[in-house]
Amino acid sequence: MTIDAIEPPAGAATLPPVETIRSRWPMALGGLLTAAMVAGVAHELLKSGLAGLGRIVPASPLFYLAFAVFYLLPPLCDYAIFRKIWKIPLNGLVALINKRIANDALFGYSGDAYFYAWARQRTEMVSAPFGAVKDSAILSAVAGNGVTLALTAIALPLGRHLLAPLQLHELAWSSVVIVGISLPWLIFSRRVFSLSRPTLWWVFAVHCLRLVAGSAALAVAWHFAMPAVALGTWLLLAAGRLLVSRLPVVPNKDLLFANLAIALIGRGDAVSGLIAFTAALTLLVHVVLLALFGLQALVRRRA
Repeated sequence: MTIDAIEPPAGAATLPPVETIRSRWPMALGGLLTAAMVAGVAHELLKSGLAGLGRIVPASPLFYLAFAVFYLLPPLCDYAIFRKIWKIPLNGLVALINKRIANDALFGYSGDAYFYAWARQRTEMVSAPFGAVKDSAILSAVAGNGVTLALTAIALPLGRHLLAPLQLHELAWSSVVIVGISLPWLIFSRRVFSLSRPTLWWVFAVHCLRLVAGSAALAVAWHFAMPAVALGTWLLLAAGRLLVSRLPVVPNKDLLFANLAIALIGRGDAVSGLIAFTAALTLLVHVVLLALFGLQALVRRRA
């Protein structure tokens, strides 16, 4: 009798096959990031978010409609991208909303890791998801940097007098860093990217549209909340928000944006209250959606 023919005694513990262990890591990563999302959003909401909800509550329903467009644009644009690349089903939109929440609540590109883990569990849909997720994430960063530089070129002549000399110096160095970060991806694009060139250009265009349309939707929402302020002023402020959020050298971005908002509009308490309410409402929507998605997963598992 050979060793291979010897069977383990009944009830003996057996180790799972190595391939089974490897196939479980995307599920473990997705679960870990989901738990981190819940903890991160709850921490931000309990720390300062609830206070923001009580300062100013816009009465116009059009504010909430425009805010919904602003909130849903990132996952909808991602859905358009991966629908084209993978023919992703509609339920993939839930994973893309979770991707948005993770990027907001945790750290940059944690949402991309979550979405990659989600796609990795669905090998029947796509056998090698890493290349497409990587390409989209890089193009999103390049599009953000490109839009930021374009907004800098447009806004600087209009708002130069609003910035202190130190802030102008930080803005100049930030622009240099942004160019330096983007150039390697463009120079070595043939070695970095996996998708075809026409698809890459299409993905890049969708990310640019997402950034511009998202800023416009936020400006419209703010205009409906405070209609006495001209829409053009809100558009400039929304562009400034996008610009400030991506400046790598500026140490205190929130303070710079608050000062920019007050300098543009002049109504300090009202403007800061509206900005705080928008941030708090975003966190609240994160919490509600995470709870709904968790309940949906629980019901599906029991069924």
